[in-house]
Amino acid sequence: MSPRRDWARAGAVVIAVLVADQVTTALVRGAIAEGDRRGVISGVVTLVHDQNSGVAFSLLTGSDIGVVLITLVVLAGLIAFHARNRSRPQMWIATGMIVGGALGNLVDRVRAGSVTDFVKLPAWPAFNLADSAITLGVIGLILILGFRGAPARPA
Repeated sequence: MSPRRDWARAGAVVIAVLVADQVTTALVRGAIAEGDRRGVISGVVTLVHDQNSGVAFSLLTGSDIGVVLITLVVLAGLIAFHARNRSRPQMWIATGMIVGGALGNLVDRVRAGSVTDFVKLPAWPAFNLADSAITLGVIGLILILGFRGAPARPA
């Protein structure tokens, strides 16, 4: 695949994730009061409206500039990594999902000072679409890079 086409495909995924994240965030902010909960699948999925100023699992809460700087450094590293590994099949999807998710959360953080988390599963912190895209992108990246764990030892 040509470099231009590869970057265009990754860019399309970034835009799709960013738009989907911003739309779902706006819908939640408009339909559910902060702190409220609405059951979707009893005991399994609940829609909530939580604000999170930290990163994963509320780490670095209250450190706005630190979170933004860390995000920008990680994004720069990921884009450089993608440039060196773009010939790997489907690398553009994983990169696009991670970058789109990170930018979605970054836009919320800069605009509102926090991200809106709205999907709540049992025994798991609330998360949003951007978080899901980042997680799926990282899983995809691991699979693309061929992570299979430690080799099996002969018996």
